Amino acid sequence: MEKIYGLLGRTLGHSWSVPIHRGLGCEGYRLIELEPGDLEGFLRREDIGGLNVTIPYKRDVMKFCDRIDGVAAEIGSVNTLVRREGKLWGYNTDIDGFRYMLRRAGISLKGKKVLILGSGGASLTAQAAAKQEGAREIVVVSRTGEDNYENLPRRHAGAGVLINTTPVGMWPDLEGAPVDLGLLPELTAVVDVIYNPGRTNLLLQAAERNLPCAGGLSMLAAQAKRAEELFFDKSISDGETEKMVSRLWRDRTNIVLVGMPGSGKTTVGRCLAGCSGKPFVDLDEEIIRKAGKPIPDIFAQEGEDAFRKLEHAVLTEACAKSGQIIATGGGAVLRPENRAAMRRTGRVYQLRRRLEDLPTEGRPLSRAGTLEEMARVRGPLYGAAADVSVLNDTRPEETAQEIWRDFCG
Repeated sequence: MEKIYGLLGRTLGHSWSVPIHRGLGCEGYRLIELEPGDLEGFLRREDIGGLNVTIPYKRDVMKFCDRIDGVAAEIGSVNTLVRREGKLWGYNTDIDGFRYMLRRAGISLKGKKVLILGSGGASLTAQAAAKQEGAREIVVVSRTGEDNYENLPRRHAGAGVLINTTPVGMWPDLEGAPVDLGLLPELTAVVDVIYNPGRTNLLLQAAERNLPCAGGLSMLAAQAKRAEELFFDKSISDGETEKMVSRLWRDRTNIVLVGMPGSGKTTVGRCLAGCSGKPFVDLDEEIIRKAGKPIPDIFAQEGEDAFRKLEHAVLTEACAKSGQIIATGGGAVLRPENRAAMRRTGRVYQLRRRLEDLPTEGRPLSRAGTLEEMARVRGPLYGAAADVSVLNDTRPEETAQEIWRDFCG
């Protein structure tokens, strides 16, 4: 009898589970979307091999389990089901993934006051993990009750670690953050269980403050690895988890190019698309297509403010997608919300050239003021946006290869 392996949930179009589990060797793994009324009938099937369970069924499936692992019972949430000798066993591998994420990032909860944002199923896992990791105090923050968001600075300004288990900042609603880290001046680390985007606004705040931080991608891969071990009663090395994290990051993360007008973003971007196989998006070309006119005409007829609004809309739409090469306009870094959009879903590279080598023909701002003035204003903003700075003073193919090596490494 062929057995069923897959992810059980209600709406699963956003899931990354299929490539993860197939990459770990479960070729028949698939998405299984069910309405609540269909849950019991499906879980009675004898041909179930192993299932992962996601929102909204992590608690609902527990009443159909014949056996529940002690850790899952303590957490009060099951995310993995295995059929053994006719019995349905329930486990929680999220906690394995969560603790792996902490270890990988070098974040310790031992002796710390830990704030956990949210009170849902992911919060239960984080609470259990914090207890196992030796947290001194665990505070669950929700919208109601004494420990609510408004009371954070008054009651918990001395917290050491912040863990977000809410969906705030998760794809497709990438804007916003659950809290302002400025309210928590004694933080030593920030954790966000969201894996899409790779860097939520909360993690961008943490990076600005040079705080150790971790996103949910490694947790996702590690919990899947543990589930596969339970499905097939075998051991899988953590090396396979790391391979999966690297593969997902490489496939899903955008490469975003920023730099002065004429620094070679479009040319190098096209070369990168050729060597990486990722689709290429030129934001200036997208702006021209949307506006129905050349960029100098937009500046001349509607002004710079109108152009920047259109640029922001096009950039935000492009960066919300994954696995692309994106060449931005020279002034895209001027707005902080643009810089955040680039960094949430991409690794950002600044292309540098000597000012005397930058062409100005057909570039309205390059012609309106001196390049020296522009470089003085924009230079710090390119630095704030970029993860890596690359000198583009050789053949574009060589620059593209340098970026690709860094990205893959």
